[in-house]
Amino acid sequence: MIPVFADRDSFDDEAFADLDLSRADISNREFLRCTFTNVQLPDADLSGARFDDCLFNGCDLSRARATNVAARGVAFVRCRLMGVDFSELRPTPCLAFEHCTLQYATFGPANLTATRFVSCKLVEVNFFATRLAEADFTDSDLTGARFEGCDVRSAQFAGTRGFYIDPAKNVVSGAQINVETAVTIATAFGFKTDI
Repeated sequence: MIPVFADRDSFDDEAFADLDLSRADISNREFLRCTFTNVQLPDADLSGARFDDCLFNGCDLSRARATNVAARGVAFVRCRLMGVDFSELRPTPCLAFEHCTLQYATFGPANLTATRFVSCKLVEVNFFATRLAEADFTDSDLTGARFEGCDVRSAQFAGTRGFYIDPAKNVVSGAQINVETAVTIATAFGFKTDI
């Protein structure tokens, strides 16, 4: 057991910095208003953990197990979350991602309304039956990202790169896309454009 978590299951208003917690088991623990700065958590087990009003800054959570995680008011800034499976989060998570690498991550049937994915690398990320209404993907790279059965009504895709969505398989009304994306989608459906 990692000494910092050995004898406690609950942490309030604590700051964790510059720790190597690779493959650590911090499952079923609760963190309230905690900050994690430059903490290495690749392959860590976060299953059943609860994070409320927490900040992860410059952390590596690649391939962390996130089954049944509760996340309310959690922000990730400049973090690596490659290959994380977010498909079994507890209901109604509240997350924000800025300048993060989420390559190969998976999001399932969670309500991520108004979630910020700003300036993120979302290459080959899967969104399956995810509610992303009013989400903000401004300036993110969505090359190869897959959206199936998602609700992206009024979502913001301004300045995104590599973004494609099939309007026949997703709810897209009011989503804001750039001209290049509109042309790509129109062409995929057999339209010819004059642009």
